[in-house]
Amino acid sequence: MGSLTYDHSLSVEFDDRVLGHLQLVIGAKLRRNESFYFSWRDDQRVGDGRTTIWVHPTISLVFKYYGSRMPAVNRDWLIALEQSANSNGGLQILEEPNSPAGPRGDR
Repeated sequence: MGSLTYDHSLSVEFDDRVLGHLQLVIGAKLRRNESFYFSWRDDQRVGDGRTTIWVHPTISLVFKYYGSRMPAVNRDWLIALEQSANSNGGLQILEEPNSPAGPRGDR
């Protein structure tokens, strides 16, 4: 499990594979100076609700991985995540398409 730290105050754990794909999508949007919402379902340990953050180029993000290697990239998943990020609802963690391991949606 890796973690995403937002604005030095909020740290959330995600599977390294999910985190790697999120980093690519978020990085692409921030390179274009685009702001957007990012939402995920919280772990039961913190209430099983949902959290949404406003991602903006001036807000600090840190991607910390448990493993030392970047996971293999699923281009179909990247496209789906990018489309989500470009929607009015913002980036949502979606099930990985064509994944033999099953859904990876809410961590």
